[in-house]
Amino acid sequence: MRRTFLLPIVLVGMLAIVGCQTATPPAQTPAQPTPEQPGQPTPEPQQPTPPAGEATPAPPPTGGHLQLIRDRGELICGVNGGLPGFSFLEEGTGNWSGFDVDYCRAVAAAVLGNADAVRFEPLSADDRGPALQTGLVDVLIRNTTWTVTRDTSWGLFAPTTFYDGQGMMVNRALEAERTTTPAQTLEDLAGATICVQSGTTTELNLADQMAAAGVQFTTSVFGTIDETYQAYEAGTCDAVTSDRSQLVARRTTFANPDDHVLLDVVMSKEPLGPVVPLNDDEWFNVVKWTVFATFEAEEQGITQANVQEMVGSDNPVVQRLLGTEGELGAALGLDNDWVVNVISAVGNYGEIYDRNLGPETPFNLDRGPNRPWTEGGLLYAPPYR
Repeated sequence: MRRTFLLPIVLVGMLAIVGCQTATPPAQTPAQPTPEQPGQPTPEPQQPTPPAGEATPAPPPTGGHLQLIRDRGELICGVNGGLPGFSFLEEGTGNWSGFDVDYCRAVAAAVLGNADAVRFEPLSADDRGPALQTGLVDVLIRNTTWTVTRDTSWGLFAPTTFYDGQGMMVNRALEAERTTTPAQTLEDLAGATICVQSGTTTELNLADQMAAAGVQFTTSVFGTIDETYQAYEAGTCDAVTSDRSQLVARRTTFANPDDHVLLDVVMSKEPLGPVVPLNDDEWFNVVKWTVFATFEAEEQGITQANVQEMVGSDNPVVQRLLGTEGELGAALGLDNDWVVNVISAVGNYGEIYDRNLGPETPFNLDRGPNRPWTEGGLLYAPPYR
């Protein structure tokens, strides 16, 4: 009985072993390249495509921008190039002049001890972001509004050097043909054609403000600042919109400036200031504190004329700023008396402003918020210590 019972068990076990062996899958033949792609290597992973109009940020140069500029012996500064009062070539002399130009020179004086060691690179509104991202310029000082998008994709914004707002300028001669009531508000521009430059915050602000006011209008968009204002002056548009400072500056170039009036309207906040490429904190600190130094110098009464005398001041704040006490310049990678070089070259903030935009210029722009905090303005430098 025992043998009869065991025999079926043994047979079942042998069948199970055989079954396991025959269940082993055959060796797989490696896949062959398809006829359309004979022997192509595995493609590299695709990198994200930057948004339209943007470039992939370049890595900072070896040793950083500060060392690169010293080795080159020259600062490359991106500017507008066509905006009187801010950055333009003077007729007759061919020299660069303007508020932004002076800040380019201030940075060169801080880094190289020579305010003339600057190569000015004129850039359109569309080109300025890519110029920063690809390393074409070391710093952008070109009436550029600080926004979160630009701060995270273009570069880091140094302190605001000019607080502005978007305005609207109208041609009174054309208005007389279009309506019997001169425009005073945005609502009065219903049905008007408005000139605007592409690649600016101005485009978006205009659309937002007119939509909020329920105003129907037409835009004529141009790629450069010169095209925009040439079209406006020629009568292509009833109005033109941009930063108020830009409108005032360009109006001075018109054949009949008095025919063009700025409406008493501020459509946005436009904080303008220097921008440096991303991922270089040392360079950002240099540009940032160069701006702060011009603010602090005005607050302390340090001018282009008296800076050498002020080096002997017994005021500890002035001593630190001008490098006669401490080693603060070395912390920035600069000479200890770098602020003396800056103020000797271009003066303090008030001097830079008045020389280019103040009462003795064709623009006569009131400083408004561009005053020191001690005079009710927004200019405020952290302690230099």
